[in-house]
Amino acid sequence: MVAKDSRLLKFAQAMRHEPTEAEKRLWNCLRNRTLNGYKFSRQVPIGNFIADFVCRERKLIIEVDGVTHGDASDVAYDERRTQFLEGQGYTVIRAFNHDVYKNLDGVLQTILVALERNPSPPAARAPLP
Repeated sequence: MVAKDSRLLKFAQAMRHEPTEAEKRLWNCLRNRTLNGYKFSRQVPIGNFIADFVCRERKLIIEVDGVTHGDASDVAYDERRTQFLEGQGYTVIRAFNHDVYKNLDGVLQTILVALERNPSPPAARAPLP
């Protein structure tokens, strides 16, 4: 389900122009098919939410969370959001800013494991001659 709300699309675009430092660092490792050839997009509207990074081929979402995701209401919101995204067929991985700064290789390894575990959607069959 792709968002049609123009306000959400504009907000996603603004977020692409002003990423957090952790998002910049991770994006440098994901962009241009750098991570084992997988294509990622950033700040992608899905339903009424914006996913930080999405690999559509493997239906994988990576969320980069800072300290603002620590209180009970934020945790509850993140859980509802994750349930919605998983209901759309995505797997959601959360990485904390601290991990991106201190253990980027470990974050990338976790992402690779999830990419390899998620089956790709069935390929379109070519018509028979």
